[in-house]
Amino acid sequence: MAALAQEAQGLTLTARYCSATRIPDIKMTERFDCHYCKESLFGKKYILKEENPYCVKCYESLYSNTCEECKKPIGADCKDLSYKDRHWHETCFHCFQCKNSLVDKPFAAKEEHLLCTECYSNEYSSKCNECKKTIMPGTRKMEYKGNSWHETCFICHRCQQPIGTKSFIPKDNQNFCVPCYEKQFAMQCVQCKKAITTGGVTYREQPWHKECFVCTGCKKQLSGQRFTSRDEFAYCLSCFCNLYAKKCAGCTNPISGLGGTKYISFEERQWHNDCFNCKKCSLSLVGRGFLTERDDILCPECGKDI
Repeated sequence: MAALAQEAQGLTLTARYCSATRIPDIKMTERFDCHYCKESLFGKKYILKEENPYCVKCYESLYSNTCEECKKPIGADCKDLSYKDRHWHETCFHCFQCKNSLVDKPFAAKEEHLLCTECYSNEYSSKCNECKKTIMPGTRKMEYKGNSWHETCFICHRCQQPIGTKSFIPKDNQNFCVPCYEKQFAMQCVQCKKAITTGGVTYREQPWHKECFVCTGCKKQLSGQRFTSRDEFAYCLSCFCNLYAKKCAGCTNPISGLGGTKYISFEERQWHNDCFNCKKCSLSLVGRGFLTERDDILCPECGKDI
């Protein structure tokens, strides 16, 4: 979500002026020379740097910055305007696009070029998805899925209150705060009676939260799991079998009868297909004749002596 864009940049001004106009009090027998070229500075302008005097020519050659616009040195008697280690003459410090001066004005930087706020806005600033006006540099903007809004335009469609950084739900190209969405659109869970804002499960044509649709027995979530029901209550297979399924006379485990499970039934007793075997020789009796001896079942061969 969304975001604050601070695009306006600051300006650092460094003004330098010629500082030498008067020769200090020295005896005529003493020399007063340029620290670099050693030429006499009597009767000439000079500049002090770190307490050393320089003639103007030497100072500009050694220490002057080069203007980004005209590529000429910025002389000692000129203002030196600097921004991020780059320098301009005062007359060269202007908008790259409209050429208007940027001195003492806010500006923005884009791909090494300086632009006034108007040119930057027209060329690069986002347009508000609500009012369609430019979102000016330095103002807060909200962003969502490639769209931008003024902070004051990013509001709930129903209550018209600013959404800001709160949670919201988009619907039909409109944004709603969560309480308004729930009041207007959300279904109510059959179990907890609260709004279902995302996901959900439909069972017997009624809506449920996934976390509310659970097994009546063990309370595990049934969403995405195989389950069955009895008396309109939902059960996982394990609980249903433990509670209601008949027990196999062979292994005593439940016979669910679900998912195509095959079983044998005889005189109110049931067996899994795999458990319906001769008590003595373990031969499968599925589809075969068999004999009974009390609770045991026998193949005809093992039961011939009964």
